[in-house]
Amino acid sequence: MSERRLLALVGSVVFVDTMFYAVITPLLPTLAHQLHLSRLSAGLLTASYAAGTLVGSIPGGILAVRAGPRLTVCAGLTLLACSTVGFAWLRTIGWLDAARVVEGVGGACSWAGGLAWIAAGQPPQRRGAMIGRALAAAIGGSLLGPAIGALATVAGRQALFTALASVVIALIVLTRAMPAPTASAQAAGGTLRHALGRPRVVGAIWLMALPAIVSGMINVIGPLRLHRLGASAVAIGATFLIGAAIEAAISPAVGGLSDRHGRIAPLRAGLLVTTAALLCFTAPERAVLLAFVIVALASALGACWAPAMAMLADAGDALGLDQGLAAALMNLAWAGGQIVGAAGGGALAKLSGDGAPTIAAAALCGATALALTVGRSAPAPRPSRPR
Repeated sequence: MSERRLLALVGSVVFVDTMFYAVITPLLPTLAHQLHLSRLSAGLLTASYAAGTLVGSIPGGILAVRAGPRLTVCAGLTLLACSTVGFAWLRTIGWLDAARVVEGVGGACSWAGGLAWIAAGQPPQRRGAMIGRALAAAIGGSLLGPAIGALATVAGRQALFTALASVVIALIVLTRAMPAPTASAQAAGGTLRHALGRPRVVGAIWLMALPAIVSGMINVIGPLRLHRLGASAVAIGATFLIGAAIEAAISPAVGGLSDRHGRIAPLRAGLLVTTAALLCFTAPERAVLLAFVIVALASALGACWAPAMAMLADAGDALGLDQGLAAALMNLAWAGGQIVGAAGGGALAKLSGDGAPTIAAAALCGATALALTVGRSAPAPRPSRPR
């Protein structure tokens, strides 16, 4: 399969997945009102997807290794179609949580298959750019998701989500029609247990998890705080749409930059801007000003994802870890961060107000940026020597 076709396929898969993940943001205030949800319950609903990803991350990676990326992607899309129909018609919070969990398991499979497909087929000196382009497609899905969520508040969940499930089914057909990827030529002797004992891998996992913590927290307290300041569902959706658009524009460029100049510099810059934006989060008393802060946060986080994911893939190479398992670690880090940020941030906000979780997250980001500054920078990947 050509590089262009591979990117188009994987980009379409992650686009659809993140679209359905992000659809909850503008729906959250409406669901909270209809179902009488507390901040904690709203946080759990948001985190349910990440919980499913956490459960499915390692099985999804193993499936990508043993059955291949194509079958793994198809399995993930099938679960996504089922969960989408379920979320359309289920009416109690418990069942909605369950539908989001199934969606998260499907996302773990789709991402493991797609990322393994990309990473195993690219040399390290091009990996950041390729991952960045796939992430741009994924962020495009998260850009469209809030708009669909806002539309669902007007048109109703049932008809809209049922119709969208047909899009997922069409994508399954397209994926099955693609030629299966060739087996990776890389050594696959590394194990997850061995990898998790290495500081390089643990550090890369943390650099994946930290932006996920911030993102999960803002996805919960951001729309609820905007709603309290008088923003409509459409305005909330527009805020996250603009943030996602800027994030999508940044991601490919940052991925390429990390290939040329190392993974650390863009990560450090993104974390420093994130720290400043989090410290300003509770200051605005008008919805429009808070919207600017949320957009700044999304832009800063856009500088973190591609370098962190490429760093984890590079570490997998160094240990002889199959890229399906490296992708599983990416899913694991992202899901764990989302759960801590969404559920933990929602719970802390309920107890102490929105300032406590944002200040705590700012402290983590600032400390990590400082550690990257004083630590040894990771070099840019070197081109492979011709054999």
